[in-house]
Amino acid sequence: MAASVEGNSEHPLGEAVVRYAQSQEVSLTDVKHFEAIAGSGVRGVVEGKSIALGTLRWMQELGCDTEYLELRARAWESASKTVVWMACEGEIEAIMGIADALKPSSAAAVKALQKLGLEVVMLTGDNRATAESIALSAGIDRVFAEVRPDQKTAQIQAMQAQGKIVAMVGDGINDAPALAIADVGIAIGTGTDIAIAASDITLISGDLQGIVTAIQLSRATMRNIRQNLFFAFIYNIAGIPIAAGILYPIFVLSPIIAGGAMAFSSVSVLTNALRLRNFKPKNIA
Repeated sequence: MAASVEGNSEHPLGEAVVRYAQSQEVSLTDVKHFEAIAGSGVRGVVEGKSIALGTLRWMQELGCDTEYLELRARAWESASKTVVWMACEGEIEAIMGIADALKPSSAAAVKALQKLGLEVVMLTGDNRATAESIALSAGIDRVFAEVRPDQKTAQIQAMQAQGKIVAMVGDGINDAPALAIADVGIAIGTGTDIAIAASDITLISGDLQGIVTAIQLSRATMRNIRQNLFFAFIYNIAGIPIAAGILYPIFVLSPIIAGGAMAFSSVSVLTNALRLRNFKPKNIA
């Protein structure tokens, strides 16, 4: 029943439930009246029974008695597992512990971003115990846990109000509003289509090292633009007063030289811009 309902969800946790059911050769059943509640969970009707899967907070809002499984849930959360609660006809039937394992490159990517002078913050709907455990493994100091989709947007707006330029990285439906409102939205290519549509950059491989590469390339591009502005204007800034006779009669600028300087400035800008073709990201250990 859990896998049948989660089979209609695009959430990574739901996908994990479905994969586990398939590994146990469980046949999925048709679901009626499926509904996804952002930041809470999913629900639907399976074989005439109302099934709900989601957070502890949502189960309590639905009036379910969760007390007898809360101790087990807290133990799993302390072990960095995200707990999904399942209710059938308003009664808690099960909890599932899903390990949100870090990719091998994630901790290195976070460290590299910090060395680039960026502050890395975790915004997650997971409970605080799980979030802090994963953040510790990833090397992230600042964590906002149990955050709903609208609260993610509010957190980003609060940071922007402090004068910070915010880049948001996400992959799910719940991340789409935050990706859209951030100064730079970065979607994971393996995530949902709505997250990709709401973002400015998509990491095709899903490797967080791509964020480091994107920032390094962006900074190299901005340096190149500043250099090109220098090349574009320095000849005119120096040449116009001389052509106007500021050094007369000591020196008179020939129109031929002036035309050559203008052409050379264009060549300088073009040649400097082409250097970006040789860009290679630095390995920040």
